[in-house]
Amino acid sequence: MSKNTVKMLQQGGSESRGSLQVVVLSENNRPVENARVQISYTGEPSNVLEELVTNSSGRTEPINLLTPPLEYSLNPGIEQPYSEYTLRITAEDFAPLEIVGTEILPNTRSVQNANLVSSAISQGSDIVILPNTLYGNYPAKIAEPEIKPLGESGEIVLSRVVVPETVIVHDGSPNDTTATNYYVPYRDYIKNVASCEVYATWPESTLVANILAIMSFTLNRVYTEWYRNRGFDFTITSSTAYDHKWIYGQTIFENISLLVDEIFDQYLSRPDVKQPILTQYCDGRKVTCPNWMTQWGSKSLGDQGYSPIEILRHFYGESIYINTAEQIAGIPSSWPGYNLDIGVTGDKVRQLQEQLDRIAEVYTAIPRIAADGVFGENTQAAVREFQSIFGLPQTGIVDFRTWYKISQLYVGVTRIAELT
Repeated sequence: MSKNTVKMLQQGGSESRGSLQVVVLSENNRPVENARVQISYTGEPSNVLEELVTNSSGRTEPINLLTPPLEYSLNPGIEQPYSEYTLRITAEDFAPLEIVGTEILPNTRSVQNANLVSSAISQGSDIVILPNTLYGNYPAKIAEPEIKPLGESGEIVLSRVVVPETVIVHDGSPNDTTATNYYVPYRDYIKNVASCEVYATWPESTLVANILAIMSFTLNRVYTEWYRNRGFDFTITSSTAYDHKWIYGQTIFENISLLVDEIFDQYLSRPDVKQPILTQYCDGRKVTCPNWMTQWGSKSLGDQGYSPIEILRHFYGESIYINTAEQIAGIPSSWPGYNLDIGVTGDKVRQLQEQLDRIAEVYTAIPRIAADGVFGENTQAAVREFQSIFGLPQTGIVDFRTWYKISQLYVGVTRIAELT
């Protein structure tokens, strides 16, 4: 955030506000209770505006913070559309962590995840969040065919489209041997990229269209083993010249997170083509890209009421359609295909109860429940608390995204137990 922007906000030059919630976990993803989070303008890091404390789930209460006006993110321009804050996070037995550049957009909730490392291992570290691709300057995408011929991409390892449990992100260009490889859960990767590539203030149909394009592109890299067939040990890069922008420590916007959880098993197809389509795109202002989706163009169509598939077909042609992956890797059991609610019984309810009760050992705000196979009021209360903690609508009903969020956390806490 520039000093001028800081002054404007301090002087009340903008009434726009967004909210921030900070999630503090240990290096093995266990919630850190009583972590202290100091918040300041990135332009004035020594001036602490607020101090928050995490609860038993490692989460702070949401706090409202000043932002630039909403219209900055709704139209291309030279003004930075989001405010930047610096967070300094401390907790007993952990090294301090400073995050510079946490992004807050107006009328949205930002979630800043922070993983602390034991003070026995580290003396402290900093994370600097880079600009959104629509605001910053990044290399333009190098054009590739949207469908990979077998002779070009090498042996296809996967026989069907599978949503991977994790992707390995090479944080640089493919030939940069100094770049770090990060193992990132697939859904977290998509949420990160979408939060880097578009603005969360845009119409929902525009966000969905862009998320689908990001997921299809990523699953093409997974399906074709694109980089591994070239001798590399990663799935995808963080270079905009080759793939998408992924930023270590990126602030995640809650509405983008919810949309990804709702559609993460989908991708884009064409008739008689088995592989996900490599859906390339550009911003459409700084860079032009005929026959690809433009991000600002998709925003304009969303403003006009276009649906996600109408937006995608406008850019990629009428033959593009939304497909569903045949398998989701790394989960104990697939969603039953119907919502679990009061009165439902059976093995799927029992599986749900077993997973929730296991999660409750780590996230102690969730009430413990018996795995009796009957979805009663106690199970509903546990589901509702889980949804509250993890930013889902608090319905007490286990729908698609709640089921898979529970599955994701169950796998995570099971691994915590293995580590300890």
